[in-house]
Amino acid sequence: MSRTETTSSATTFNTGDVVWRPPADVLDTTRVGAFLRWLRHERGIELAGHEELWQWSVDELEQFWSAIWDFFEVTDHGSREVVLERRIMPGARWFPGSLLNYAEQALKGCGDDEAPAILARSQTRDDLDLTWGELRDQVGRARRVLRDHGVGPGDRVAGYLPNAPEAVVAFLAAAGLGAIWTGCAIEFGSRSVIDRLGQVEPTVLLVAGGYAYGDKQVDRSEQIAAVRAEIPTIRTVFDIEYGDWRSPDAVSWPAAMTAVTEPILETTPVPFDHPLVVLFSSGTTGKPKPIVHGHGGIVLEHLKNHALSWDLGSGDVMLWYSTTAWMMWNALVSGLLVGSTIVLLDGNPGHPDLTWQWDLAEQTGATLMGASPGFIMACRSAGIDLTGRDLRIRVVGSAGSPLPPEGYTWIRDQLGERVQLNVGSGGTDVCTGLVQNNPLLPVRAGMISGRALGVDVHAFDPEGHELIGEPGELVVLSPMPSMPVGFWGDDGTRLGAAYFDTYPGVWRHGDWIIFEADGRCIVTGRSDATLNRGGVRLGTAEFYRVVEELPEVGDSLVIHLEDPEGGNGELILFVTTTGDIDAADLRARVSGALRSALSPRHVPDEVVEVPAIPRNLTGKKLEVPVKRILQGADASDVVSADALADPSSIDAYVQYAARRRERS
Repeated sequence: MSRTETTSSATTFNTGDVVWRPPADVLDTTRVGAFLRWLRHERGIELAGHEELWQWSVDELEQFWSAIWDFFEVTDHGSREVVLERRIMPGARWFPGSLLNYAEQALKGCGDDEAPAILARSQTRDDLDLTWGELRDQVGRARRVLRDHGVGPGDRVAGYLPNAPEAVVAFLAAAGLGAIWTGCAIEFGSRSVIDRLGQVEPTVLLVAGGYAYGDKQVDRSEQIAAVRAEIPTIRTVFDIEYGDWRSPDAVSWPAAMTAVTEPILETTPVPFDHPLVVLFSSGTTGKPKPIVHGHGGIVLEHLKNHALSWDLGSGDVMLWYSTTAWMMWNALVSGLLVGSTIVLLDGNPGHPDLTWQWDLAEQTGATLMGASPGFIMACRSAGIDLTGRDLRIRVVGSAGSPLPPEGYTWIRDQLGERVQLNVGSGGTDVCTGLVQNNPLLPVRAGMISGRALGVDVHAFDPEGHELIGEPGELVVLSPMPSMPVGFWGDDGTRLGAAYFDTYPGVWRHGDWIIFEADGRCIVTGRSDATLNRGGVRLGTAEFYRVVEELPEVGDSLVIHLEDPEGGNGELILFVTTTGDIDAADLRARVSGALRSALSPRHVPDEVVEVPAIPRNLTGKKLEVPVKRILQGADASDVVSADALADPSSIDAYVQYAARRRERS
């Protein structure tokens, strides 16, 4: 869509206000509309809209997921016995007897060899684009290289890589062989890489010897050497030769690819739950969990999500800034499943300024752009003006943390009323969204529009009763194909403790959420970071929305230290400031704003100015590690410095905790 007009900059939307409505022809022009027509013609199932479709998708799980398979024409090399053996969690077994391969499905996404498949934009090297024909050729060559180095079904292939085409090619090549991919972002320190990859014992490792992050040049030779020394199962290290850096004693990936004379064009069919990828939790509150996802679960979930929620298909261009360690990288690669072009971005997302991603969206013709809540709010604060740009964006996707109404207002003002803001929440655990928008639902400021199709998601109180209009634990009552196959090396004990220890047979996701009767919802933060003040539970997101709107405050983090006697406990708010302000004035401003906008219960007992708010590498605030430090835990036991966007950001909290102990 060409950007020709905006709404007034004076527009103000409050929580719940409608900022976008489905167009009148939505059922005729969208993929979810096509799916509804297909259900009517092929299955004789008549469904009027989202709510009926969602209810059917969770009541009739087997019919729904079978329909997804058939609608998207997933190739089955086996003989399906049933869709779902039993509706149990954990232990649900989907599509026994079926055989498929993620890489086969991804590479058939577009039939035009000359159409663009990958557009890579990097701050380390020149632009690099691959057509679908070139991508298929590269993956076939990579399969041969990996096979010649002993890689077969079940072996682990790892990447310590930037978001570059080589990572996508190697991932698809490994998947095509029935091997298992796992990756770490190039900015991870060696300890973070070892903590992750050491658990899965890869035999092959692909690396980049260095990279550019904005105007900063980063050499990774020491980190690569440490990883090689600590993980003895690694037999071969390939260097993708990124920029000017080279890793000593590594095999040249470009040379190995060029030398291939007989690419392997066929994929290996594998069972539905055959491991595809091992993703890792953040590692900010303990050793990272190695979450195993299967071929079938990711194929079906991402086909459903990308086409029916994001409305992606052939001719679309998907741009979403991500590192190779975040589940959004896997979601980005899965744009290939629906025939879309994917844009790979590598570098500092704010360099040379916040317009870099918008520039690339314009240059690549992105139709879906991912924009984190933090990025949206930073653009708003910086006064970024998108007026006059030739943007084709139809959908802005956003995930990772709650987006306040002001963010919805900014997107509407800048991109106009035709652009849909699709805010969702899910996680690495399921590699998708649990609640989010789709073209059939209105967008409401400060809220997520509804439940994702096929996801039986609700809010529970501590006794397991459903809550409407009140905050509760986000739970899933029925199996999903993309729930983990397991944790690597786990007999089921660790997985059970992670998701099913609170409500037996019910998935507890770990988020705190409010559902309204019509399905719209607000995720208020992680449930383990929720503030329980005098028996009243308060979400962290509402604090941040109020506090960070103050011109004196740049960023904030709030924690609650419970009173073992059952009293109110202690509410502590940490803030970074935008200039010089007296401590008493700062406390008065913050307290007044919270009391006025929220309630007296929200007024902190202490307001502490700090140099930085600790965040992990995907930008999430680390309330729980800070709380544990204040409760007396050693910082090294609750957070890995390598898992922090700024390793020094935790220092002020360690010092504050020490001062508290001295006072007590």
